[in-house]
Amino acid sequence: MLTVARNLRNFITAKMKKSISGLIPIVLLASLTALFILFGDAILARKSVDVPAIAQDTIYNPAMFARTFTHHTANVNGTQLHYVTGGKGEPIVLLHGWPKTWYKWRKVMPALAERYTVIVPDLPGLGDSSPSTTGYDKRAIAQTIYQLVNQLGFQQINLVGHDIGGMVAYAYAATHPEGIRKLALTEFWLPGFGLEEGMDVANGGSWHFGFHITPNIPEMLTAGKEREYLTAMGAFKPASTANAFSEADIEEYLRTYAQPDKMHAGFEYYRTLLADGRQNRELAQTKLTMPVLTLIGSKGVMGNRLQQGIQAIAKNVQSDVIQNSGHWLAEEQPDVLAQKLIAFFDQ
Repeated sequence: MLTVARNLRNFITAKMKKSISGLIPIVLLASLTALFILFGDAILARKSVDVPAIAQDTIYNPAMFARTFTHHTANVNGTQLHYVTGGKGEPIVLLHGWPKTWYKWRKVMPALAERYTVIVPDLPGLGDSSPSTTGYDKRAIAQTIYQLVNQLGFQQINLVGHDIGGMVAYAYAATHPEGIRKLALTEFWLPGFGLEEGMDVANGGSWHFGFHITPNIPEMLTAGKEREYLTAMGAFKPASTANAFSEADIEEYLRTYAQPDKMHAGFEYYRTLLADGRQNRELAQTKLTMPVLTLIGSKGVMGNRLQQGIQAIAKNVQSDVIQNSGHWLAEEQPDVLAQKLIAFFDQ
């Protein structure tokens, strides 16, 4: 099977070099090829993909966490938004990406709560939030988060976004610049300013974008195999710290992503990416003026594309690298990330 998949991959690559006009259909084929290379045996033979045993998480203490943070639900335009909040001081909002939930910030939140009022929602359709009633383009999601912030009584916030949450954070800042004091963006490529190159598998881009964008097929192939797929995607695989994800952490993510429609909502965030790029190019005609920090992991795959993309849409940008971390900064190097965020927001 692996040999056949490799031959198919080579055929696709040759065709793509001849014509880029058929990018989306070919991305689908390339995506399916990569999908079967990654865990085709699990699909065809219905075998489970084992998650390596890792050390119990010694940083996140649920009992201690509950002394500071509480869970809430707010109705925003018909969407039931779940969020976690705690601490005192200026508000700081943390937005997660895919395939994560508010829980990805659990190790960073206590340090931030010593200085700030920390607000961490589940994005619409993900975690314990209900589906979006206004669509999944990042501008619409940003408006939902903005309305949540207003319901909580805050006019201006510090905002942090990771992965798809970073795309939402940019849309928030671009559409409501008066509401953002400072903006921190971590580990993603901005649609319209670098993401499209990262989607181009003919030139080394990632296959999963085209796969997730494709209607219906991702839901069909991952239904009942959420653990296998997310494991194969690297959702629980750190590039550095061995104990970044405990079995309890994995089960918490699967608690929601294995629910009906949660994977569908996640794929919907991808299906709007090309439209997001068009919206962002329009929004970028007015550059952001608030201070912006970009952060990537030294062992991640973002390279300089995040920094370059943000420099194109913002006037006041500083960039940094978190050493010995891959994509999951908040779980691989939470202490370092918290220190860098505090230093930036306290300036």
